[in-house]
Amino acid sequence: YRQSSLHFHFISDSVAHHILSTLFSSWLLPSVNISFYPVEDYRDKVDIIQNVHYSGVYGLMKLILTEALPGWLSQVIVLDTDMIFTTDITQLWKIMSEMKEKHKLLGLVENQSDWYLGTLWKNYKIWPAIGRGFNTGVMLMDLDQLRVAKWYQIWRSAALKEKQPTSLADQDIINAVIKYNPSLHYTIPCYWNVQLSEHTLSESCYQHTGQVKVIHWNSPLKTNIDLKHVQCFRNFYNIFTEMDGSHLRAELLYCSQDEQPLPISNTLELPVAVGGDDQCWEFKQHHVYRTHPYFIDYHYQQSAGQPDVTLVAQLSYDRLQMLEALAEHWEGPMSLALFLTDSEAQLFIHFALHSPVISRRKNIGFHIVYKLQYNTGLYPVNYLRNVALKNVNTAYVFLSDIDFLPSYGINEYLQSLLANDQASQKNAFVVPAFETLRYRLDFPADRANLLDMLDNGLLYT
Repeated sequence: YRQSSLHFHFISDSVAHHILSTLFSSWLLPSVNISFYPVEDYRDKVDIIQNVHYSGVYGLMKLILTEALPGWLSQVIVLDTDMIFTTDITQLWKIMSEMKEKHKLLGLVENQSDWYLGTLWKNYKIWPAIGRGFNTGVMLMDLDQLRVAKWYQIWRSAALKEKQPTSLADQDIINAVIKYNPSLHYTIPCYWNVQLSEHTLSESCYQHTGQVKVIHWNSPLKTNIDLKHVQCFRNFYNIFTEMDGSHLRAELLYCSQDEQPLPISNTLELPVAVGGDDQCWEFKQHHVYRTHPYFIDYHYQQSAGQPDVTLVAQLSYDRLQMLEALAEHWEGPMSLALFLTDSEAQLFIHFALHSPVISRRKNIGFHIVYKLQYNTGLYPVNYLRNVALKNVNTAYVFLSDIDFLPSYGINEYLQSLLANDQASQKNAFVVPAFETLRYRLDFPADRANLLDMLDNGLLYT
């Protein structure tokens, strides 16, 4: 929806920094800039707060934006990451101007549940708030005036006064601040943060769904929640997750004869060439693959006392059925690059989360390389392999094609080899490979079984 440039400011850990910087640098979105601020640099500023919210320390980072963000940044729109916009975000700057004219420093939408009235759960001690309180999923901050007002001292004073754990992270503390300092607050129209929690009152905010400007999936159930109009909102989610992200490149580059291109920032230089009458020729020839490393949850833990080996492979959607057998044969870490469309990526998520084999594994890094909008029919095997290799977290790799099935226990065997002096001379270990034309074949149990299968023509070299 946007018609203007965007600058994203992320407070993140090193993993999120790697993922997001890789994604944005390969996406080539015009007039988009990104900045990162290490969360570890600001953890000690919120250490006085005992937070029981599932977001952990990240749920408190909105409190330190006056400290973390650069001094030249005078105002910001602060968002939760579980938001979907249905309109141009720049409309919020107009509300920001209205807020500043009234000398207000914080703009928020009213909380759309009775949580702060204390009527929903009896086992929680509720933080102070004005009425139903305010939701911090969408927040306008006048950073200049907040710095002048000593925002850091204001929120810390409120947090120290209450001396209780936060159930809703920064939202509890900001509501306490507003309770004690009501002159700071400006109310944003409720359709700018329609909250879909279990006990939501958001239906009173709009007469029809077309009035909703921001959908906020603020329930722990996210899109799986069951509410009135939720299917309509879920359709927005599905549209955005399954749409071809390359469209955002082409659309904003204005590939037509009557539009001028927006200035491009944070992108590689397009190749200079002649494309006839096609004004988008350069764009189509500029094969930069949008890349999203660690597409689903990944945790790697070094094996105690032994060097680890990561299996590296690449695949397309039609080889997805190979993953379960591969995961059963190789228990060690894997780094896999998948060449998919956006809609195939969503199908892959469903497969991975519902597979009894894949869903229990957290040591497999799945890295999505998205197909280009203008399909050339090429399979970028070298790029895929390099993406998988770049995201390896071990000193050794086992490079394999996706239709190769390693023998059971080979990971442990390779670890034992590497633990010996044989690995000190930078040797490359050659693993014998055998082929079969049969899709249904019992894997050889041992060397004798393998030789029998060779003699019977079930396998060949």
